[in-house]
Amino acid sequence: MKFEDYRISPTIKRQLEELGYHRPTDIQFKAIDPILRGEDVLAIAQTGTGKTAAFVIPIIELLNTRFEKHKKTPGITCLVLAPTRELALQITGVFQKIGKGSKVVSACIFGGVEQDPQISKLNDGVDVLVATPGRMFDLVSQGHLKIDNVKILCIDEADLMLALGFIKDITDLLKHIPSKRQTLFFSATITKKIKELAYSVVRNAIRIQISPKNPVAKNITHAVVFVEMDDKRFFLENTLKEYEGSKFVVFVRTKVRAERVVAAMERVMVKSEFLHGGLDQKERFAVLDRFRSGENMVLITTDVAARGIDIPDVDYVINYDLPEDPENYVHRVGRTGRGNKKGQALAFCSKEEKPFLAEIEEYTGEEIEHYELENGEYQDILKDSEDGNYNWQKLIKDANKEDGKEEEW
Repeated sequence: MKFEDYRISPTIKRQLEELGYHRPTDIQFKAIDPILRGEDVLAIAQTGTGKTAAFVIPIIELLNTRFEKHKKTPGITCLVLAPTRELALQITGVFQKIGKGSKVVSACIFGGVEQDPQISKLNDGVDVLVATPGRMFDLVSQGHLKIDNVKILCIDEADLMLALGFIKDITDLLKHIPSKRQTLFFSATITKKIKELAYSVVRNAIRIQISPKNPVAKNITHAVVFVEMDDKRFFLENTLKEYEGSKFVVFVRTKVRAERVVAAMERVMVKSEFLHGGLDQKERFAVLDRFRSGENMVLITTDVAARGIDIPDVDYVINYDLPEDPENYVHRVGRTGRGNKKGQALAFCSKEEKPFLAEIEEYTGEEIEHYELENGEYQDILKDSEDGNYNWQKLIKDANKEDGKEEEW
């Protein structure tokens, strides 16, 4: 089935064609028709499967049809709740691209920035509002935002919403919006708590689950190479130089490590930037914009970028550090191979991290391909570093002493 076969407006079909959407992904195929019929939907689908378009396309069609038949009423008609600022902006961008040329006006509000421009936008009239919980409730309490006319509620990345402690915000939200509404609930994973939350907001929902035995998307090739902790920087240097010009997302364990890896790459003349929760919102957006545009091709990041951020055309994901939570491994590698595109991921695993690897393999249900290096090849990578005789271990120990702790590289 192609998008041209759906009962949606020619305007939306033209936009989908221009954006390169030809055939629906599995989640889109299963979700669009029930949403168009006005049914509640509970959808579970792994990262990178096209969840956002699965609800954006039918929501725009429903609202556009409504506005052609009835005069718009004041207030928000569709409210989309997102756990992070980056995700909220990303969803808004999809609404604006697919909804171009329609009667649907969409906007985004989130905390960490001045509220006056957001209030001004709301005053101009907004149909679809994508919001993070904190700023939404701030503006509701101040009287700048009215949500008592919401006809469609969409909760995206519900499992992350739960993990970040937003469950009370969701239950409080239900007191402010009409009980007679359509509710869409999207999550990457399903647990007992997620089920409890889902069934507290949806009614007689159509349940859709796209969950293959291996939660890593089938179009992602991923492998692990065994590297000592102190040697990881040399292997990263080798990989980045070998595939120069490719777009990399490199995941590390902490903010400090993100900054140190960037400094290490700078010393061997590899340009990169770090992203972590310690940066203010303006800086985070600027870093992501430079990465999206290709001005910077290597992003060194903590798990702040593991979910909810869609960066087109990421060629490789490097797990410089293995995550302690195996679910985060799936989200990390899902930054590549988005939609129907192919992607590749490589993990560096030290002796200390082998228990994490075992947990990841148990979670995914299969052994990750092990890329074996002969001892001579391993030593060649260390010798080929541009760093030469730089005394890394002494440098790191000195830096750790300055920080007041002995953090392992």
